[in-house]
Amino acid sequence: MKDKMVDLFEYTYHFNKEMIKVISENLEKVNEKTISLINHTLNAQQVWNSRVLGEKSFEVWQINPFENLNEINHQNFQKSIEIIENSDLDQRIEYQNSRGTKFENSVFEMLFQAINHSTYHRGQINSLLKQNGIDPVLTDYIFYKR
Repeated sequence: MKDKMVDLFEYTYHFNKEMIKVISENLEKVNEKTISLINHTLNAQQVWNSRVLGEKSFEVWQINPFENLNEINHQNFQKSIEIIENSDLDQRIEYQNSRGTKFENSVFEMLFQAINHSTYHRGQINSLLKQNGIDPVLTDYIFYKR
């Protein structure tokens, strides 16, 4: 199971990097929503990692300096892999969401949420890229594995 989780985070890392690259090559064409969504995608993974580790997290909608996005993506990837390698994926963690409501989920569920959330928002970003005349990034998992 851990190997499969690592694979999914490698996929997530790869396509987050590709999204950042396409956005950076087309900064004059992208809109605020695109910038907001790529930041949110990265911030959310950092938030989920932090919840598992009990660390301080980003705000989910904070806007980071664009030149820091690749480093944030890389740090997120490393933290996620560290969690997978050093955690019991069935362990349940209590945390609070951004509104202060308490929840409890397994490490696996929290990590899978980070992966699924990233996929969802990359789809939204692709839609915005296309609307602005930019070729979308083919981010299907099966293309990644071919």
